[in-house]
This record gives sequence, structure tokens and C-alpha cells, in this order.
Amino acid sequence: MSTQTLTTIPTSGKKPRVRMERVNWSGTVILILCAVTVLLPLYVTISMALKTTGQAVDGNAFSLPAPFSFDGFVEAWTLTKFPVGAGISLLVTAGTVTATIVLAAFASYAIVRNWDRRLFRYSFFYLLAAMFIPFPVVALPQIQLTGRVGLDNPFGVIILATMFQLSFSVLLFTAFLRSIPIELEESARIDGATTWQTFWKLIFPLLAPMSATVGIFAFLYAWNDFMMPSLIIADPALQTLPVRQNLFQNQFSNNYNVAFASYLMAMAPAIVAYLFTQRWVMEGVTQGAVKG
Repeated sequence: MSTQTLTTIPTSGKKPRVRMERVNWSGTVILILCAVTVLLPLYVTISMALKTTGQAVDGNAFSLPAPFSFDGFVEAWTLTKFPVGAGISLLVTAGTVTATIVLAAFASYAIVRNWDRRLFRYSFFYLLAAMFIPFPVVALPQIQLTGRVGLDNPFGVIILATMFQLSFSVLLFTAFLRSIPIELEESARIDGATTWQTFWKLIFPLLAPMSATVGIFAFLYAWNDFMMPSLIIADPALQTLPVRQNLFQNQFSNNYNVAFASYLMAMAPAIVAYLFTQRWVMEGVTQGAVKG
């Protein structure tokens, strides 16, 4: 039996008409199942991280910690040298996000506003083609090149991560830029603004919603990436947090509370970053900028 709601539909000069709306139970059930697949592992992670070593190996992962213990966090903090690893991961992530947003916005603006020129149009197709080249395919030459030029460090990871994020980011920016009315730029140029001023003072602020989207993708990629830092960074002391966790995987094998505490601390920044930026992702700041 389906649940029904009443909706009043106003009609001009007539008595409002009432229409019955049915609840989409199939869609609701699917959404609930999707939410459970995310919330259940998160609950297990938090629960296991707050248990003692004895509770973590009792075979009941869904039981609540009794008592709550933060020993796993303390041991994981010391074992992986979390402040150092988190600092390096934060440096790599911040550099990747900043470089990706700025370079992708520059390239996208040049491509969209010069689409009738063959060089810019072909450059766009070239970047799209690069999306189909995964890092493992070019891993060996990248390792050799970064080692020869002295970029076998976190800065080399920033450069490579930015390049691998550039194609998808340009695709997103170009689609968004095409929705920005050209009349806005024409008005700025009439007022004497240069191309550089038009981009920074007018266009780039309007790209804020898409910049947030690009930033989220770049953040999640750079913060959680394991393969590229493990292959590029030569000094183990300069490794990012995911690589450090893998290096100490043997110590985590018998201490599930330490392992889950380490994983929880590593994914917490990504969750916080998404919660603070997701409200900007779908904002339409250009709506109503130009009246037709």
C-alpha cells in the first residue's frame, strides 16, 4: 500500500485543484541501501578505533566499545609519525589543488574564448585524450625523469598529480565557462579592463562553484593517492600518509584498533573538506547576471 500526499495546484480564476502524489518507494529503498553501504563501514571503523586491543579481536565488529579507549589513536599517532606524514600529505594536496584550479581555469578560459582557432581547439582534444592514459602506463618513464631532474620528492608528486588532474578539470571548466554570458566580458572591456583583469576580477570569481568541484576531486585524489608517492618519492622520511600506513601494515595486522584508528585519522581531513565545500559545488552564481 503506497503512501499518498495531497498537493494543492492553484489555477487562475478557479478553485484550487487537489492532486494525489505517490511516494516513490523503490527510489527511497535504493537510497536507504546506498546510505547503509556508506554508514555501516564508517560505524565499524569508528567503533573498532575506540576499542581496546582485546575488544578489537573478540570477533564482534559491530559491538559498541565498552569502555571507550583512545589507545589505538595514541599508538597509531606515534607508530606512523602522523604529524610528519599528515604535513607532507597536506603539502602535496594543497599544492595539487591550487595548481590544478589555477592552471585548469587559465587553459579553459583560453580555449573557450578562442574556440574558433585551430590551435586552441586541438589543444582541448589533446587534453581530453590524456584522460585515457592512466599513471601505471607511464609510471616507469615518469620515475626515471623525476629522478634525473631531482624531482623524486613531494614537489615532483605535486607536478605529476596536477598534470593527471588537468584533463578532467579542463573538461569541467570549459563546460561551465560556456554558460557564462559573453556580455559580462564585453561590459568589462568597455570599461577599460584588460584580458588579465577581466579574468581575475570577473570570470574567476564566477567560477567559484566549479572551482569547488575541481578542488574536491583534486583533494580526494592527492590525499588518498598511494601509487604515485610510493613510486616517485625516494626518501621514506618524506612519504605521504597512505604510504606510511602501508609501511607499518605488519604492525597493524594484530592490532585492529590501531589500524582502524590510523585509517580514521587519515580519512578525517577528506570528510571535513567535503563537508565544508560541498555547498558551493552546485551553486549557480551566474543566474540572473544578465537579463534577457
